[in-house]
Amino acid sequence: MRFEEQLLMDLKAEMTARNERSRRVGRRLLAGAAVAGLAAVTAVALPLLTGPEPAYAVSENANGTITVELKEFRDAEQLEQDLGELGVSADITYLKPYTKCQNDRGAMAGGGYDTPEEWRASVHYKVARPGPKGFVIDPRQVGKGQTVALEFTENPKGPVKSQLNAMVIEGPVKPCVPEHDPTQLG
Repeated sequence: MRFEEQLLMDLKAEMTARNERSRRVGRRLLAGAAVAGLAAVTAVALPLLTGPEPAYAVSENANGTITVELKEFRDAEQLEQDLGELGVSADITYLKPYTKCQNDRGAMAGGGYDTPEEWRASVHYKVARPGPKGFVIDPRQVGKGQTVALEFTENPKGPVKSQLNAMVIEGPVKPCVPEHDPTQLG
């Protein structure tokens, strides 16, 4: 065999080997792209199938209290139902920043209060307190025929997500009529 023929055969063998390597790399790239595509589809489809993340979490504590962790201000009616299943009649209202409900939501349990000491001794103070993961409701503070009215005002500028106002109302709770709250900065 002449030198040129040997060189041509070597060149053909090298070209064939390169083509084979190229096909293997192409297959690997295609397989990798398929896996990446499947992962992307799963990342998008899974939330669509399972639904959005819950707006809140409710858990019962060993001492009889209930912890509510709010993640978003939505699903108030469902939260009311969930608390009702745990024996707490509740009226949940989410308010926009710098607003509050007008004061007359119904007859306050135990009457009114005039001093900070009276407030701290009242069921309104004891029924819902801030906790490590949200707020804690004490069902023992809500008697038969009473409803705890929980008003959450968004706080866009502060270090805390919201301001909570809790009241225990005798009988029916009147709907919230929002009004400007001059005590909030903004």
